[in-house]
Amino acid sequence: MTKQLTPIDVLALGFMTFALFLGAGNVIFPPGAGLAAGENIWPTAFGFLITAVGLPLLTLIALARVGGGLAQLTGPLGRVAGVLLSVLVYLAIGPLFATPRTAVVSYQIGVVPFVQDGWQALLGYSIVYFSVVIFLALKPGQLVDRIGKYITPVLLLGLLMLGVAALLFPAGQMHAPSEQYRSAPLIQGFLQGYLTMDTLGALVFGIVITTAIRDRQVSETRLITRYTVLAAVIAAAGLSIVYLALFYLGATSGALVGEGVNGGQILASYVQHRFGVAGSALLALVIILACLTTAVGLLTACGEYFSRLLPLSYRAVVWVFGLFSMAVANQGLDSLISVSIPVLVGLYPLAIALVCMSLLCAGMARPQNLMRPVMLVTLVFGVIDGLKAAGLISSAGAWIDALPLSDQSLGWLLPVAVTLLAAILVEYLRHGSLHQQQAGR
Repeated sequence: MTKQLTPIDVLALGFMTFALFLGAGNVIFPPGAGLAAGENIWPTAFGFLITAVGLPLLTLIALARVGGGLAQLTGPLGRVAGVLLSVLVYLAIGPLFATPRTAVVSYQIGVVPFVQDGWQALLGYSIVYFSVVIFLALKPGQLVDRIGKYITPVLLLGLLMLGVAALLFPAGQMHAPSEQYRSAPLIQGFLQGYLTMDTLGALVFGIVITTAIRDRQVSETRLITRYTVLAAVIAAAGLSIVYLALFYLGATSGALVGEGVNGGQILASYVQHRFGVAGSALLALVIILACLTTAVGLLTACGEYFSRLLPLSYRAVVWVFGLFSMAVANQGLDSLISVSIPVLVGLYPLAIALVCMSLLCAGMARPQNLMRPVMLVTLVFGVIDGLKAAGLISSAGAWIDALPLSDQSLGWLLPVAVTLLAAILVEYLRHGSLHQQQAGR
Protein backbone atom coordinates (compact mmCIF):
# COMPACT_ATOMS: atom_id res chain seq x y z
CA MET A 1 0.00 0.00 0.00
CA THR A 2 1.38 3.35 -1.05
CA LYS A 3 2.39 5.82 1.60
CA GLN A 4 0.61 9.18 1.99
CA LEU A 5 2.17 12.50 2.97
CA THR A 6 1.22 14.22 6.22
CA PRO A 7 -0.01 17.85 6.14
CA ILE A 8 3.43 18.92 7.45
CA ASP A 9 5.11 17.03 4.60
CA VAL A 10 2.81 18.67 2.04
CA LEU A 11 3.56 22.10 3.52
CA ALA A 12 7.29 21.37 3.40
CA LEU A 13 6.90 20.27 -0.22
CA GLY A 14 5.11 23.54 -0.97
CA PHE A 15 7.86 25.49 0.80
CA MET A 16 10.49 23.64 -1.25
CA THR A 17 8.61 24.48 -4.47
CA PHE A 18 8.34 28.13 -3.41
CA ALA A 19 12.07 28.26 -2.67
CA LEU A 20 12.94 26.65 -6.00
CA PHE A 21 11.13 29.44 -7.85
CA LEU A 22 12.18 32.38 -5.68
CA GLY A 23 15.55 33.14 -7.18
CA ALA A 24 17.51 35.97 -8.71
CA GLY A 25 15.00 37.39 -11.18
CA ASN A 26 12.08 37.01 -8.78
CA VAL A 27 13.71 39.39 -6.31
CA ILE A 28 15.21 42.02 -8.64
CA PHE A 29 12.58 42.47 -11.37
CA PRO A 30 9.44 43.35 -9.29
CA PRO A 31 11.03 46.40 -7.54
CA GLY A 32 12.37 47.65 -10.88
CA ALA A 33 8.99 47.25 -12.58
CA GLY A 34 7.27 48.83 -9.57
CA LEU A 35 9.54 51.89 -9.71
CA ALA A 36 8.94 52.33 -13.46
CA ALA A 37 5.18 51.75 -13.13
CA GLY A 38 4.72 54.25 -10.29
CA GLU A 39 1.02 55.07 -9.99
CA ASN A 40 0.22 52.35 -12.54
CA ILE A 41 1.57 49.71 -10.16
CA TRP A 42 -1.53 47.51 -9.94
CA PRO A 43 -2.19 46.80 -13.64
CA THR A 44 1.56 46.26 -14.05
CA ALA A 45 1.64 43.87 -11.11
CA PHE A 46 -1.38 42.00 -12.47
CA GLY A 47 0.34 41.48 -15.83
CA PHE A 48 3.47 40.36 -14.01
CA LEU A 49 1.54 37.82 -11.93
CA ILE A 50 0.08 36.28 -15.11
CA THR A 51 3.48 35.24 -16.47
CA ALA A 52 5.42 34.95 -13.20
CA VAL A 53 2.80 33.04 -11.15
CA GLY A 54 -0.19 31.98 -13.26
CA LEU A 55 1.74 30.35 -16.10
CA PRO A 56 4.19 28.47 -13.81
CA LEU A 57 1.19 27.19 -11.80
CA LEU A 58 -0.51 25.95 -14.99
CA THR A 59 2.79 24.41 -16.09
CA LEU A 60 3.15 22.38 -12.90
CA ILE A 61 -0.48 21.24 -13.19
CA ALA A 62 0.09 20.19 -16.82
CA LEU A 63 3.26 18.32 -15.83
CA ALA A 64 1.52 16.62 -12.91
CA ARG A 65 -1.21 15.42 -15.26
CA VAL A 66 1.28 13.71 -17.62
CA GLY A 67 3.58 12.33 -14.94
CA GLY A 68 5.92 15.17 -14.01
CA GLY A 69 8.40 15.21 -16.89
CA LEU A 70 8.97 17.57 -19.83
CA ALA A 71 9.52 14.54 -22.09
CA GLN A 72 5.92 13.44 -21.54
CA LEU A 73 4.63 16.97 -22.14
CA THR A 74 6.45 17.23 -25.49
CA GLY A 75 5.49 13.66 -26.53
CA PRO A 76 2.86 14.71 -29.12
CA LEU A 77 5.50 16.80 -30.95
CA GLY A 78 7.54 13.72 -31.85
CA ARG A 79 10.82 12.56 -30.36
CA VAL A 80 13.23 14.80 -32.29
CA ALA A 81 11.23 18.03 -31.86
CA GLY A 82 10.50 17.16 -28.22
CA VAL A 83 14.17 16.52 -27.39
CA LEU A 84 15.34 19.70 -29.15
CA LEU A 85 12.83 21.85 -27.27
CA SER A 86 13.65 20.15 -23.98
CA VAL A 87 17.40 20.64 -24.45
CA LEU A 88 16.90 24.34 -25.26
CA VAL A 89 14.79 24.85 -22.14
CA TYR A 90 17.19 22.97 -19.86
CA LEU A 91 20.25 24.81 -21.19
CA ALA A 92 18.53 28.21 -20.87
CA ILE A 93 17.46 27.69 -17.26
CA GLY A 94 20.62 25.71 -16.51
CA PRO A 95 24.26 26.50 -17.26
CA LEU A 96 23.80 29.19 -19.92
CA PHE A 97 21.65 31.81 -18.17
CA ALA A 98 19.51 31.21 -15.10
CA THR A 99 21.90 29.21 -12.90
CA PRO A 100 24.90 31.56 -13.38
CA ARG A 101 22.56 34.53 -12.86
CA THR A 102 21.68 33.31 -9.36
CA ALA A 103 25.34 33.53 -8.39
CA VAL A 104 25.97 36.96 -9.90
CA VAL A 105 22.81 38.56 -8.47
CA SER A 106 23.42 37.18 -4.98
CA TYR A 107 27.01 38.43 -5.21
CA GLN A 108 26.06 41.95 -6.32
CA ILE A 109 23.28 42.43 -3.79
CA GLY A 110 24.47 40.29 -0.90
CA VAL A 111 28.26 40.58 -1.01
CA VAL A 112 29.37 43.75 -2.84
CA PRO A 113 28.06 46.12 -0.10
CA PHE A 114 30.52 44.50 2.33
CA VAL A 115 33.61 43.89 0.16
CA GLN A 116 35.61 45.64 -2.52
CA ASP A 117 34.12 44.66 -5.87
CA GLY A 118 36.42 43.03 -8.41
CA TRP A 119 36.90 39.88 -10.45
CA GLN A 120 38.86 38.27 -7.62
CA ALA A 121 35.98 38.75 -5.16
CA LEU A 122 33.43 37.40 -7.68
CA LEU A 123 35.64 34.39 -8.42
CA GLY A 124 36.12 33.61 -4.72
CA TYR A 125 32.42 33.96 -4.00
CA SER A 126 31.37 31.85 -6.99
CA ILE A 127 33.71 29.04 -5.91
CA VAL A 128 32.14 28.92 -2.43
CA TYR A 129 28.61 29.41 -3.81
CA PHE A 130 28.77 26.61 -6.37
CA SER A 131 30.51 24.29 -3.93
CA VAL A 132 27.41 24.52 -1.71
CA VAL A 133 25.05 24.24 -4.69
CA ILE A 134 26.78 21.11 -6.01
CA PHE A 135 26.87 19.55 -2.52
CA LEU A 136 23.10 20.03 -2.06
CA ALA A 137 22.29 18.92 -5.63
CA LEU A 138 24.21 15.64 -5.31
CA LYS A 139 21.53 14.33 -2.90
CA PRO A 140 18.25 15.24 -4.67
CA GLY A 141 16.16 12.99 -2.42
CA GLN A 142 16.98 15.20 0.58
CA LEU A 143 15.78 18.49 -0.98
CA VAL A 144 12.51 18.53 1.00
CA ASP A 145 14.39 18.16 4.29
CA ARG A 146 17.27 20.47 3.49
CA ILE A 147 15.33 23.21 1.72
CA GLY A 148 11.64 22.79 2.54
CA LYS A 149 12.05 22.33 6.29
CA TYR A 150 15.18 24.36 7.13
CA ILE A 151 16.26 26.93 4.53
CA THR A 152 12.83 28.15 3.32
CA PRO A 153 11.46 29.16 6.75
CA VAL A 154 14.50 31.43 7.24
CA LEU A 155 13.99 32.82 3.74
CA LEU A 156 10.27 33.39 4.38
CA LEU A 157 10.93 35.16 7.69
CA GLY A 158 13.37 37.57 6.06
CA LEU A 159 11.02 38.30 3.17
CA LEU A 160 8.10 38.77 5.57
CA MET A 161 10.05 41.38 7.55
CA LEU A 162 11.02 43.18 4.34
CA GLY A 163 7.45 43.09 2.95
CA VAL A 164 5.84 44.34 6.17
CA ALA A 165 8.38 47.17 6.38
CA ALA A 166 7.69 48.18 2.77
CA LEU A 167 3.93 48.30 3.41
CA LEU A 168 4.00 50.04 6.79
CA PHE A 169 7.03 52.30 6.29
CA PRO A 170 7.32 53.22 2.59
CA ALA A 171 10.24 55.40 1.60
CA GLY A 172 8.01 57.93 -0.16
CA GLN A 173 5.07 58.50 -2.49
CA MET A 174 4.39 56.87 -5.85
CA HIS A 175 5.53 58.93 -8.84
CA ALA A 176 4.07 59.24 -12.31
CA PRO A 177 4.74 56.14 -14.47
CA SER A 178 7.60 56.12 -16.96
CA GLU A 179 6.78 56.39 -20.66
CA GLN A 180 6.61 52.63 -21.33
CA TYR A 181 4.28 52.03 -18.40
CA ARG A 182 1.98 54.96 -19.13
CA SER A 183 -0.05 53.55 -22.02
CA ALA A 184 0.17 49.75 -21.58
CA PRO A 185 1.18 48.90 -17.99
CA LEU A 186 -0.44 45.45 -18.04
CA ILE A 187 1.50 44.37 -21.13
CA GLN A 188 4.75 45.72 -19.69
CA GLY A 189 4.15 43.74 -16.52
CA PHE A 190 3.36 40.65 -18.63
CA LEU A 191 6.71 40.98 -20.44
CA GLN A 192 8.63 41.66 -17.21
CA GLY A 193 7.29 38.34 -15.93
CA TYR A 194 9.17 36.65 -18.81
CA LEU A 195 12.47 37.72 -17.28
CA THR A 196 11.93 35.69 -14.10
CA MET A 197 12.18 32.53 -16.28
CA ASP A 198 9.61 30.93 -13.97
CA THR A 199 7.57 29.22 -16.69
CA LEU A 200 10.74 27.70 -18.13
CA GLY A 201 11.79 26.80 -14.60
CA ALA A 202 8.42 25.15 -13.97
CA LEU A 203 8.92 22.95 -17.04
CA VAL A 204 11.96 21.39 -15.40
CA PHE A 205 11.00 21.67 -11.71
CA GLY A 206 8.11 19.27 -12.28
CA ILE A 207 10.49 16.31 -12.29
CA VAL A 208 12.27 17.62 -9.16
CA ILE A 209 8.97 17.82 -7.28
CA THR A 210 7.73 14.39 -8.37
CA THR A 211 11.13 12.87 -7.52
CA ALA A 212 10.93 14.41 -4.03
CA ILE A 213 7.43 12.93 -3.61
CA ARG A 214 8.49 9.47 -4.81
CA ASP A 215 11.45 9.54 -2.44
CA ARG A 216 8.86 9.71 0.33
CA GLN A 217 7.64 6.25 -0.79
CA VAL A 218 4.55 7.67 -2.53
CA SER A 219 4.03 5.56 -5.66
CA GLU A 220 0.37 6.02 -6.63
CA THR A 221 0.05 8.32 -9.67
CA ARG A 222 -3.14 9.94 -8.36
CA LEU A 223 -1.45 10.94 -5.11
CA ILE A 224 1.68 12.21 -6.86
CA THR A 225 -0.47 14.44 -9.07
CA ARG A 226 -2.47 15.67 -6.09
CA TYR A 227 0.60 16.52 -3.99
CA THR A 228 2.28 18.27 -6.94
CA VAL A 229 -0.77 20.48 -7.48
CA LEU A 230 -1.00 21.28 -3.75
CA ALA A 231 2.70 22.20 -3.66
CA ALA A 232 2.23 24.40 -6.73
CA VAL A 233 -0.72 26.24 -5.15
CA ILE A 234 1.23 26.86 -1.92
CA ALA A 235 4.19 28.16 -3.91
CA ALA A 236 1.96 30.37 -6.10
CA ALA A 237 0.31 31.96 -3.05
CA GLY A 238 3.69 32.68 -1.45
CA LEU A 239 5.17 34.10 -4.66
CA SER A 240 2.14 36.38 -5.22
CA ILE A 241 2.49 37.91 -1.75
CA VAL A 242 6.23 38.45 -2.18
CA TYR A 243 5.84 40.00 -5.64
CA LEU A 244 3.12 42.44 -4.58
CA ALA A 245 5.19 43.58 -1.59
CA LEU A 246 8.28 44.07 -3.78
CA PHE A 247 6.25 45.96 -6.38
CA TYR A 248 4.99 48.33 -3.69
CA LEU A 249 8.50 48.74 -2.30
CA GLY A 250 9.80 49.72 -5.74
CA ALA A 251 6.89 52.05 -6.54
CA THR A 252 7.43 54.04 -3.32
CA SER A 253 11.25 54.21 -3.50
CA GLY A 254 11.62 56.82 -6.23
CA ALA A 255 13.03 59.34 -3.74
CA LEU A 256 15.94 57.02 -2.88
CA VAL A 257 17.25 56.14 -6.33
CA GLY A 258 17.68 57.68 -9.75
CA GLU A 259 16.28 56.57 -13.08
CA GLY A 260 17.59 53.45 -14.77
CA VAL A 261 18.64 51.58 -11.63
CA ASN A 262 17.93 47.86 -11.37
CA GLY A 263 15.79 46.14 -8.78
CA GLY A 264 18.76 44.99 -6.76
CA GLN A 265 19.95 48.57 -6.27
CA ILE A 266 16.42 49.62 -5.29
CA LEU A 267 16.23 46.88 -2.65
CA ALA A 268 19.67 47.69 -1.29
CA SER A 269 18.87 51.43 -1.12
CA TYR A 270 15.58 50.86 0.69
CA VAL A 271 17.05 48.44 3.22
CA GLN A 272 20.00 50.74 3.92
CA HIS A 273 17.61 53.68 4.32
CA ARG A 274 15.21 51.88 6.63
CA PHE A 275 17.41 49.43 8.58
CA GLY A 276 21.03 50.48 8.15
CA VAL A 277 23.89 47.98 8.20
CA ALA A 278 21.88 45.33 10.06
CA GLY A 279 19.22 45.47 7.36
CA SER A 280 21.82 45.12 4.64
CA ALA A 281 23.08 41.98 6.36
CA LEU A 282 19.50 40.61 6.49
CA LEU A 283 18.99 41.42 2.81
CA ALA A 284 22.26 39.67 1.98
CA LEU A 285 21.08 36.53 3.79
CA VAL A 286 17.67 36.58 2.05
CA ILE A 287 19.11 37.10 -1.43
CA ILE A 288 21.82 34.46 -1.06
CA LEU A 289 19.36 31.86 0.28
CA ALA A 290 16.81 32.66 -2.44
CA CYS A 291 19.38 32.33 -5.21
CA LEU A 292 21.02 29.28 -3.65
CA THR A 293 17.81 27.25 -3.44
CA THR A 294 16.88 28.07 -7.04
CA ALA A 295 20.35 27.12 -8.27
CA VAL A 296 20.10 23.77 -6.46
CA GLY A 297 16.73 23.08 -8.08
CA LEU A 298 17.95 24.01 -11.55
CA LEU A 299 21.12 21.94 -11.25
CA THR A 300 19.14 18.98 -9.90
CA ALA A 301 16.68 19.19 -12.80
CA CYS A 302 19.49 19.33 -15.37
CA GLY A 303 21.20 16.38 -13.71
CA GLU A 304 17.99 14.32 -13.79
CA TYR A 305 17.31 15.11 -17.46
CA PHE A 306 20.74 14.88 -19.06
CA SER A 307 21.74 11.74 -17.15
CA ARG A 308 18.78 10.04 -18.86
CA LEU A 309 19.45 11.59 -22.25
CA LEU A 310 23.24 11.03 -22.34
CA PRO A 311 25.48 8.15 -21.24
CA LEU A 312 26.53 10.10 -18.15
CA SER A 313 25.78 9.58 -14.47
CA TYR A 314 23.72 12.08 -12.49
CA ARG A 315 26.78 13.01 -10.41
CA ALA A 316 28.86 13.66 -13.55
CA VAL A 317 26.22 15.98 -15.03
CA VAL A 318 25.89 17.90 -11.75
CA TRP A 319 29.66 18.43 -11.54
CA VAL A 320 30.06 19.44 -15.21
CA PHE A 321 27.09 21.81 -15.26
CA GLY A 322 27.96 23.24 -11.85
CA LEU A 323 31.52 24.08 -12.88
CA PHE A 324 30.37 25.42 -16.27
CA SER A 325 27.80 27.64 -14.54
CA MET A 326 30.54 28.98 -12.28
CA ALA A 327 32.64 29.90 -15.32
CA VAL A 328 29.70 31.66 -17.01
CA ALA A 329 28.85 33.54 -13.79
CA ASN A 330 32.27 35.18 -13.85
CA GLN A 331 31.39 36.95 -17.11
CA GLY A 332 29.19 39.42 -15.17
CA LEU A 333 25.50 40.20 -14.88
CA ASP A 334 25.18 42.76 -17.67
CA SER A 335 26.49 40.40 -20.34
CA LEU A 336 24.26 37.59 -19.05
CA ILE A 337 21.11 39.72 -19.20
CA SER A 338 21.91 41.19 -22.62
CA VAL A 339 22.32 37.72 -24.12
CA SER A 340 19.44 36.08 -22.27
CA ILE A 341 16.68 38.58 -23.20
CA PRO A 342 16.54 37.70 -26.94
CA VAL A 343 16.66 33.99 -26.11
CA LEU A 344 13.79 34.35 -23.62
CA VAL A 345 11.71 36.42 -26.05
CA GLY A 346 12.09 33.62 -28.60
CA LEU A 347 11.71 30.68 -26.22
CA TYR A 348 8.93 31.87 -23.92
CA PRO A 349 6.14 31.78 -26.54
CA LEU A 350 7.01 28.11 -27.19
CA ALA A 351 6.78 27.33 -23.47
CA ILE A 352 3.44 29.15 -23.13
CA ALA A 353 1.99 27.44 -26.22
CA LEU A 354 3.22 24.02 -25.07
CA VAL A 355 1.59 24.32 -21.65
CA CYS A 356 -1.70 25.75 -22.92
CA MET A 357 -1.96 23.17 -25.71
CA SER A 358 -1.17 20.33 -23.31
CA LEU A 359 -4.05 21.37 -21.06
CA LEU A 360 -6.37 22.02 -24.02
CA CYS A 361 -5.61 18.67 -25.64
CA ALA A 362 -5.98 16.63 -22.44
CA GLY A 363 -7.88 13.46 -23.23
CA MET A 364 -7.75 13.92 -27.03
CA ALA A 365 -7.08 10.83 -29.14
CA ARG A 366 -4.75 12.74 -31.51
CA PRO A 367 -3.32 15.77 -29.65
CA GLN A 368 -0.48 16.02 -32.17
CA ASN A 369 -2.93 17.23 -34.84
CA LEU A 370 -3.43 20.43 -32.86
CA MET A 371 -0.09 20.78 -31.09
CA ARG A 372 2.26 20.42 -34.06
CA PRO A 373 0.87 23.21 -36.31
CA VAL A 374 0.43 25.57 -33.34
CA MET A 375 3.97 24.94 -32.07
CA LEU A 376 5.41 25.36 -35.58
CA VAL A 377 3.79 28.79 -36.04
CA THR A 378 4.83 29.77 -32.50
CA LEU A 379 8.43 28.78 -33.31
CA VAL A 380 8.50 30.93 -36.48
CA PHE A 381 7.17 34.06 -34.76
CA GLY A 382 9.21 33.41 -31.62
CA VAL A 383 12.41 33.32 -33.67
CA ILE A 384 11.42 36.57 -35.43
CA ASP A 385 10.76 38.32 -32.10
CA GLY A 386 14.02 36.94 -30.68
CA LEU A 387 16.02 38.26 -33.65
CA LYS A 388 14.35 41.66 -33.31
CA ALA A 389 15.09 41.76 -29.57
CA ALA A 390 18.74 40.94 -30.30
CA GLY A 391 18.93 43.78 -32.82
CA LEU A 392 19.86 41.40 -35.63
CA ILE A 393 16.86 42.48 -37.71
CA SER A 394 14.95 45.74 -37.52
CA SER A 395 11.89 44.60 -39.45
CA ALA A 396 10.35 41.24 -40.32
CA GLY A 397 8.08 42.57 -43.05
CA ALA A 398 5.28 45.10 -43.14
CA TRP A 399 2.43 42.68 -42.40
CA ILE A 400 4.27 41.01 -39.51
CA ASP A 401 5.23 44.34 -37.96
CA ALA A 402 1.60 45.44 -38.31
CA LEU A 403 0.30 42.57 -36.16
CA PRO A 404 -1.30 43.58 -32.84
CA LEU A 405 1.30 43.96 -30.04
CA SER A 406 4.15 43.23 -32.49
CA ASP A 407 6.19 46.17 -31.18
CA GLN A 408 6.02 44.60 -27.70
CA SER A 409 7.27 41.12 -28.72
CA LEU A 410 3.75 39.68 -28.58
CA GLY A 411 3.05 39.60 -32.31
CA TRP A 412 2.89 35.81 -32.15
CA LEU A 413 -0.43 35.79 -30.24
CA LEU A 414 -2.80 36.43 -33.19
CA PRO A 415 -1.16 34.03 -35.71
CA VAL A 416 -1.04 31.29 -33.06
CA ALA A 417 -4.73 31.84 -32.17
CA VAL A 418 -5.72 31.70 -35.86
CA THR A 419 -3.65 28.54 -36.36
CA LEU A 420 -5.29 26.90 -33.36
CA LEU A 421 -8.79 27.71 -34.63
CA ALA A 422 -7.89 26.40 -38.10
CA ALA A 423 -6.45 23.18 -36.62
CA ILE A 424 -9.57 22.66 -34.51
CA LEU A 425 -11.78 23.19 -37.59
CA VAL A 426 -9.76 20.74 -39.70
CA GLU A 427 -9.86 18.17 -36.90
CA TYR A 428 -13.61 18.64 -36.50
CA LEU A 429 -14.24 18.23 -40.24
CA ARG A 430 -11.94 15.20 -40.40
CA HIS A 431 -13.63 13.58 -37.43
CA GLY A 432 -17.06 14.29 -38.93
CA SER A 433 -16.02 12.82 -42.29
CA LEU A 434 -14.68 9.65 -40.64
CA HIS A 435 -17.87 9.34 -38.61
CA GLN A 436 -20.01 9.58 -41.78
CA GLN A 437 -17.88 6.95 -43.57
CA GLN A 438 -18.26 4.54 -40.64
CA ALA A 439 -22.02 5.16 -40.46
CA GLY A 440 -22.40 4.45 -44.20
CA ARG A 441 -20.75 1.03 -44.01
